[in-house]
Amino acid sequence: MFTTRPELVGTFGMVASTHWLASSVGMRTLEAGGNAFDAAVAAGLTLSVVEPHLNGPGGDAPIIGHRASDGHTFVICGQGTAPAAATIDAYRDLGLDLVPGTGHLAAVVPGAFGAWLDLLARYGTLPLADVLGPAIGYARDGYPLVRAASRTIETVAPLFTEHWPTSAAVYLPHGQVPAPGGRFANPALADTFERLLAGSGSREAQIEAARRAFYDGFVAEAVDAFQSGTAVQDSSGRPHTGLLRASDLAGWRATEEPTTSLRFAGRTVHKTGAWGQGPVLLQQLAMLDALGVGDLVRTNDTVELVHVVTEVAKLAFADREAWYGDVDDVPLAALLSPEYAAARAALVGRTAADGLAPGSPDGRAPRVATALSGARSGSAPGVGEPTVSPQGLSPGDTCHVDVVDRWGNRVSATPSGGWLQSSPVVPGLGFALPTRAQMFWLEPGLPNSMAPGKRPRTTLSPALLLDDDGSGVAFGTPGGDQQDQWTVPFLLRHLVGGAGLQAAIDAPMWHSTHVPGSFYPRTHTPRGLVAESRLGADVLDELADRGHDVEVVGPWELGRLSAAGVRPDGLLVAAANARGMQGYAVGR
Repeated sequence: MFTTRPELVGTFGMVASTHWLASSVGMRTLEAGGNAFDAAVAAGLTLSVVEPHLNGPGGDAPIIGHRASDGHTFVICGQGTAPAAATIDAYRDLGLDLVPGTGHLAAVVPGAFGAWLDLLARYGTLPLADVLGPAIGYARDGYPLVRAASRTIETVAPLFTEHWPTSAAVYLPHGQVPAPGGRFANPALADTFERLLAGSGSREAQIEAARRAFYDGFVAEAVDAFQSGTAVQDSSGRPHTGLLRASDLAGWRATEEPTTSLRFAGRTVHKTGAWGQGPVLLQQLAMLDALGVGDLVRTNDTVELVHVVTEVAKLAFADREAWYGDVDDVPLAALLSPEYAAARAALVGRTAADGLAPGSPDGRAPRVATALSGARSGSAPGVGEPTVSPQGLSPGDTCHVDVVDRWGNRVSATPSGGWLQSSPVVPGLGFALPTRAQMFWLEPGLPNSMAPGKRPRTTLSPALLLDDDGSGVAFGTPGGDQQDQWTVPFLLRHLVGGAGLQAAIDAPMWHSTHVPGSFYPRTHTPRGLVAESRLGADVLDELADRGHDVEVVGPWELGRLSAAGVRPDGLLVAAANARGMQGYAVGR
């Protein structure tokens, strides 16, 4: 089967990510004797430098890992929590009905750096200086700025010059938008990283010293001073100070949690808990299994396959809106049960369904935000890079990295947040804060209602696929609400259709925009279906005849998947997305 690039096969190690430099750094770390966990940290920290429009050290980073020696599979939660002062009334008193998508008021505790440190301390082997060194080098000496980052800076340049001078100082050197492909450096970030390396003692002591410096030291102090002392313009059109304080950072640390999993096609798919959207992939797979999706894949009935996958996504994401959040009573076992999946799957008809239709697991009545009954319509193509307005609004695209080492350890991580276009650079630190609070609802009584110390329900969704013989792959993609849609056709092609990883990634993609988005201002397109033109005009016309509001995009615009893992024969394998011309897999 023709693919855009070879699927990599080897015996030593594999790294695949959304940026070639991060993949190379991860491989360098494996070559230096590190394991998959060391390599993931090095690659992830490099991504925080070279893709500043998609993530940063002050962002968020959910991570799923698998330790081959004992089969231990786990989640490191690098999702920061809402500030202690972030009550619904605090925002309502400011005249807001949604949390602004940009600026200070959307800030939560920055979790990415703490998550990388936690993964390194628990499962890595190398000193912090070794895995942070490449990121420092790129921040200090410069790297080629990708076109999308330059375009993003150009779009928000007026906001920087008029309202966010700390961002202008970093991203508009000499008052100019940095050229695509030109050498770009962030010496302030390099200085911050080097200060974080000032600790001494054992490997573990150095990691802990860096964590304290970030969450209970000079970084936390700078964040507090900026949030409390400087009002900045946000997407509400008004300047506001923020709610995040040093005490919020001091009281937070990354946690290790069990995965949420489901058997599908003879394998186990692992995701995060329902504080993220990860289980929505599992719900889709359970419904597709109930519908006998294998027959559609094997008979190559593209119209029916796209239709059924799209309708199942609408049902699963409606459940996400009604049931998912950082609360104790998410009925996850019921949502993933075969009985519930069969009942939901029975709702799929021949034509595109309208409306938001969450189910009733365990007989419980669903409840969604009142605003969803009149959700804002609008185009939301999500074509792989953030759609950015002059106010910095973005649907929340991100990065991804997958690693496997010669011992079979695997990591899937989806770092995001701290986007340069969404939050002003903290003075003296060289990076911005995460704006995940925009994902909360300012309505009481919902699973994802705003509350102090609560994790916002994010779209970040790393994944692991494991077989009983130890084979299987780490995989994932950026893409906000589309992450757990683009991975569905990938898995169907790979697991059911028998396609290799690269072929499954390269095949035409599609997704639904029917359910309101997770990001401010939560737009949606009723019965919306965005599809790559490579699906074919006849297929797209028939989907439109079935009631889908089809938006056709270019042939190579949707999805930025990557994957790395172990084949049943023990060989290592990896693949990465060709779309966007920057994702890459390396290995030997």
